Amino acid sequence: MLEIIGLSKHYGDVHAVNDLSLTIEPGEIFTMLGANGAGKTTTLMVSLGFTEPTAGTVKICGIDVTKDPLEAKKHVAYVSENVMLYGNFTARQNLEFFTKLGGRKDVSDDEYREVMGRVGLQQDAFDRRVKGFSKGMRQKLGIAIAIMKNAEVILLDEPTSGLDPKSGAEFLQLLAELREENKAIWMTTHDIFRAKQIADRVGIMVEGNLVRIFSSDELEQEDLEKIYVEYVSQPAEQAA
Repeated sequence: MLEIIGLSKHYGDVHAVNDLSLTIEPGEIFTMLGANGAGKTTTLMVSLGFTEPTAGTVKICGIDVTKDPLEAKKHVAYVSENVMLYGNFTARQNLEFFTKLGGRKDVSDDEYREVMGRVGLQQDAFDRRVKGFSKGMRQKLGIAIAIMKNAEVILLDEPTSGLDPKSGAEFLQLLAELREENKAIWMTTHDIFRAKQIADRVGIMVEGNLVRIFSSDELEQEDLEKIYVEYVSQPAEQAA
């Protein structure tokens, strides 16, 4: 479970996040929509312990990220828009390196190959150097790394950006499988269609404020794109 309680993050006069409270339960996909600079990535960075909050608390599986960052990190996996991998390593070598870095030392070669196949990497890509991979292939490998960590919470920052329709559909199917495994998943995105397609709930963030949350039932009835444009087009004080 991911719990965000009264979170604020300020950089001088810039209020990147304002009094955000949000809980993402096991077996739930929460998707956050927002323009660049809305505060989505800042919230992720605080949740990962990469920066400290100005106020408030983030807990991962009940562990305060600020007070006990090393223990909290054991329970969370992160996939960024541009997955950072070692270009001269093969897919298999990258997966093994990051899996061991995450604390798992007893993984067999069959397990590595199974998870790479699960995320949709072709057999001939397993032993190729990653520097020749497309963005979609790098995203798949990033998810494979997250799966191998077996973390209860998965944070995804614009993971479908730049993916072709086929890769995007495969990615969403994989997220659905992880939800069935009781993972708590938070994904930031600009992609309204995919957000609506996969999410149990969708939030809209405007200039550091979480201004609206839609349930899955509401998503079927509302014109999400129209509402989103209306929110991001008005001044932040009106949106909030």
